[in-house]
Amino acid sequence: MGKVTGFLEFERQEEGYEAPESRKKHYKEFVMHLTDEQAKIQGARCMDCGIPFCNNGCPVNNIIPDWNDLVYKNRWREAIDVLHSTNNFPEFTGRICPAPCEAACTLGINAPPVGIKSIEHAIIDKAWESGWVIPKPAAQKTGKKIAVVGSGPSGLAAAQQLARAGHDVTVFEKRDRLGGLLRYGIPDFKLDKGLIDRRVKQMEAEGVVFKTSVYIGEADLPKGVGTDAKEKITPKKLLKDFDAVVICAGSETPRDLPIPGRELEGVYFAMEFLPQQNKVNAGDKLRDQIKVSGKNVVVIGGGDTGSDCVGTSNRQGAKSILQIELLSKPPVQENKSVTWPYWPNKLRTSSSHDEGCSREWSVTTKEFRGENGKLKSMVTAQVEWKRDEKTGQMKMSEVAGSEREVPAEAVFLAMGFVNPVASLLESFGVEKDARGNAKATTDGVGCYASNVAKVFVAGDTRRGQSLVVWAIREGRQAAREVDAFLMGASVLPR
Repeated sequence: MGKVTGFLEFERQEEGYEAPESRKKHYKEFVMHLTDEQAKIQGARCMDCGIPFCNNGCPVNNIIPDWNDLVYKNRWREAIDVLHSTNNFPEFTGRICPAPCEAACTLGINAPPVGIKSIEHAIIDKAWESGWVIPKPAAQKTGKKIAVVGSGPSGLAAAQQLARAGHDVTVFEKRDRLGGLLRYGIPDFKLDKGLIDRRVKQMEAEGVVFKTSVYIGEADLPKGVGTDAKEKITPKKLLKDFDAVVICAGSETPRDLPIPGRELEGVYFAMEFLPQQNKVNAGDKLRDQIKVSGKNVVVIGGGDTGSDCVGTSNRQGAKSILQIELLSKPPVQENKSVTWPYWPNKLRTSSSHDEGCSREWSVTTKEFRGENGKLKSMVTAQVEWKRDEKTGQMKMSEVAGSEREVPAEAVFLAMGFVNPVASLLESFGVEKDARGNAKATTDGVGCYASNVAKVFVAGDTRRGQSLVVWAIREGRQAAREVDAFLMGASVLPR
């Protein structure tokens, strides 16, 4: 380890932020990575525990104590090699991952945890600035052809791993630009899209072929905000032309709220709103962009997607923003003796909340009200949660007399995603689990393989809505299984 007493001597150093009133005027990233000296001090705080729980707290099992030590010793070139050995895209996770590794940090039991995410951010940014991130094409080609459906984090991770193993990889994306959730689900102020483009260029130099605006399925070309498809390829043809297919299409079916007034203009899914702004930021001109300037906005759902709606609404100039959550308000401080080293239930305030937003918990939505087909308000009520003595489960009941009408000209439903697009899986004949996700195991012989020969599944398509870092993990692991399936064995890391 770097400095034996570092965790006793140094405080946690947070990354710098542009002031809220200033950053609300643009859509650019506003978080500044640590300086070399700040990162060194954070690396010194790592205790090099006998059991580094951060490794298992991280879904890709980043070798965190090692690169903390290397940063402390100013051995940055080696640090990026260690970081890349487990994570294809640390510039994504170093910006948008909620950092379950920090929740598992041993120092975090009784002190602020090591700033692992900020160190990761600093390492990868320095690596790009120093020219250390270069293409790594395979020394030999296998002659095997693999199709990857979807260019989100799992698809990109799988494609890069398979290309480096010597396979000919083609990635198919139904949107007009690559990146999936990274491109059109996450606002630019959290993740600059140039970071995606930079990785795509690296992967192209490694032999990956990308094809955009291509729909994979049997039905007619879909229309709407979730696709830009101009060409269709059937699963039958894909299976004929390729030796293996990896479906990494994400979990795109949003959870709806079927209450009176749902059909009113002004009630939208979050993923109708967010991708449009990203497209405009990229230079596209949209006829019917959803805009909330001067409007009372309500965001239903307290997670990251809801927070992204808050940040985007602030930048568009909303009159007011209210974010409501059905569940009860989490505690400000978790009970670490109960939760550590697992992800704790605690109150989290995002940078978007800091920019201006009212938040309420234990609120249910009963009705949307409007005039001439347009949303004007919504009816809500307070609820309380109590544990059922017989079943032990929490049950919700409405608080009598708590009903109220809230002004709202725009409502965004950000209540999560329930499963992948069913028609995609059905067109391949892939078996689904009870939640509607593609069915496949993650361990043992045949893991990540679907019930259809040559078809593998990974990321949110298999596990359901989850984190970018989990998608990267599954893409990497699925790549190894595809490689072993085609070649009889694999040297790719799991």
